[in-house]
Amino acid sequence: MTHTDHRPAEPAPQLSPDSIEMMKQNAASAAKLMRVLGNDSRLLILCHLDGKELSVSELNRCLDLSQSALSQHLAVLRRDGLVRTRRESQTIFYSLNGNTAITIIRTLHDLFCPYQP
Repeated sequence: MTHTDHRPAEPAPQLSPDSIEMMKQNAASAAKLMRVLGNDSRLLILCHLDGKELSVSELNRCLDLSQSALSQHLAVLRRDGLVRTRRESQTIFYSLNGNTAITIIRTLHDLFCPYQP
């Protein structure tokens, strides 16, 4: 991992028994989400979709993936609810779906791609 963050870590908050129980209930969902995001091609797809809607052909021009590989990655992202589709005639457009996808991509962007003048 090449990312280094020199900011001091904030102390972990004390968790209530209810918070711990909620964490237990949601751990499997969080782990599934992390597995989906654990692929660099899928992360790049989500980055390209941040704040915009792109067709499959537009995404294909942005990424170094075959059309088949791109379609497979989009199917995973769609199945797990991170992207949504809109059809216009024969063209399918993709965009980020909901706050989870947007929050994760923007947080990762802030951590790994900070603005540099």
